[in-house]
Amino acid sequence: MFRTALMFDMRSADFGTPHSKLYPAALEMMEYADAQGFDNLIFAEHHASEDGYIPVPALLASAAAARTKRIAITLGALVLPLHDPVEVAETIAVTDQISCGRLHTVLAAGYAQHEFAAFRKSLKDRAKSMDHGLDIITRALAGERFMDQDREVFVRPLPFNRPARIYVGGGVPAAAKRAARFAVGFSPLGANMKALFDLYDEECRKLGRAPGPKLGRSVGTHVAEDVEAAWQEVGPYVLHLARAYAAISADSSQSNSPLHGLNSIDAVRSSGIIRVLTPDECVELAKTQSLALLPLVAGLPPQIGWKSLELFVAKALPRIKHAAKANV
Repeated sequence: MFRTALMFDMRSADFGTPHSKLYPAALEMMEYADAQGFDNLIFAEHHASEDGYIPVPALLASAAAARTKRIAITLGALVLPLHDPVEVAETIAVTDQISCGRLHTVLAAGYAQHEFAAFRKSLKDRAKSMDHGLDIITRALAGERFMDQDREVFVRPLPFNRPARIYVGGGVPAAAKRAARFAVGFSPLGANMKALFDLYDEECRKLGRAPGPKLGRSVGTHVAEDVEAAWQEVGPYVLHLARAYAAISADSSQSNSPLHGLNSIDAVRSSGIIRVLTPDECVELAKTQSLALLPLVAGLPPQIGWKSLELFVAKALPRIKHAAKANV
């Protein structure tokens, strides 16, 4: 279980930090997190976003791998049906080699209609694309050389870790069953995480195999001594985040997203999409959940993000690590 993480989507609101400053700040924060003993870096994928949501997270993950030594790196998630699975397999292999085996890759079906249209793909085909893609990726990264209809599949180099750390992501029972069927890990989304983990375990048992690795949802976190004052600083950025995600899901199967209708900072705060916590509250929450700090959320000025990061490192992280060791 990763207890502490940094999450980066590299989006920036119109009033946020420009990308020319956001990317260097992100890389510096990743180095700092690695040196201080954070567990994980998380990068997600979206396309054609007005605010510059990163469309190629594996590139940033590779840059992070080159500038860090110990911290895990999670692509969470890659939208598999948008891509050629051979290219995805090659991306996983090379990124895992650059990181010396620190890569975790979550593969999800996606949900945004405009993204599928941009790649000349159909949402109706995503289940079939997931099955076909997972079959190719798992076989190729295991070292097989085989035919996929009229083309030969042969991926080299192979990943540093074999088997590669691959997870199916998703918030529906079909995702849990798919992860079990392809003998990979599982990373559920949404409020039904425990039920989906239980279903995954049950499906693995039916297939006569042990469950693979699991990744749970991390709680988006900003750290401050004065929570009310911090909301004044970060509130507009979190509101942009909520509205941007609502816009992405507006034309999709996620149109009932709880982020719809969050039109004020108070509403966003009540939703819990991101929590502003004191160091003590971080320590308490980390006993049961993973924390993901978002120090550059929606283009938050880096100096504010650094304040949150450094406070967490000074007053929460050592206690969280101590508690984790005591429970081993």
